Amino acid sequence: MGHSLLEALNVRVVGSGEKILVLAHGFGTDQSAWQRILPFFRHDHRIVLFDLVCAGTVNPDYFDFSRYTSLDAYVDDLLCILDALRIDRCTYVGHSVSATIGILASIKRPQLFNKLILVGFSPRILNDHNYHGGFEQGEIEQVFSAMKANYEAWVNGFAPLAVGADVPEAVREFSRTLFNMRPDITLFVSRTVFNSDLRGVLGLVKVPCSIIQTAKDVSVPASVAAYVKNHLGGRSTVHMLNIEGHLPHLSAPNLLAQELRRALPK
Repeated sequence: MGHSLLEALNVRVVGSGEKILVLAHGFGTDQSAWQRILPFFRHDHRIVLFDLVCAGTVNPDYFDFSRYTSLDAYVDDLLCILDALRIDRCTYVGHSVSATIGILASIKRPQLFNKLILVGFSPRILNDHNYHGGFEQGEIEQVFSAMKANYEAWVNGFAPLAVGADVPEAVREFSRTLFNMRPDITLFVSRTVFNSDLRGVLGLVKVPCSIIQTAKDVSVPASVAAYVKNHLGGRSTVHMLNIEGHLPHLSAPNLLAQELRRALPK
């Protein structure tokens, strides 16, 4: 299973060095989202890259709608990749939903991770009593309806909002990877992500964490970073980037690379 999964999810290991750095992309992108980050780390790290099964670069036949009903299946994929590569210790950088996947993986196998670096992470996207996730249920349903009604129009509207900053190249890149995804898979994964709630398990995370968040993110309110820090079970730090957008690795890769370097275990 391990080796077939490595092929299916386009797993690559690049760079050199004894330290292992896993870069896990978020919803709507694929591993190419990290291409501007790689040059900063490949000289002193072996970097593991892969595509989530929902990415447009993965054969959609591999997406089992009955299996990927929760994020647990994505966690199993990640752990299977690390086991197949015989990695017993790594620093994990997860963007967006992959930050969530890393959190859950660290609860299952804490010894695998010497640090989690969470970029644009939210334990719950929906607002709740005494919790500001950023969205009401009705707003989420409107998003789903827009996706179903006209996927192209939804992408053309969502991509600039998500990028936030005035970086046309980043908008084009994010639009490209969204268009690569099959619309029914995008909608299915969106429902899984938007309905997930990790608030109750944050205290089980004992691996040290660095939380990296932009000052203005349409998907993750700035207050979420403090909430996560206050509820994680281990040591954590918050790094706020004074920029806009949910995809700093596309819109401000140099700045994000500097913060990632600061966040790496010493």
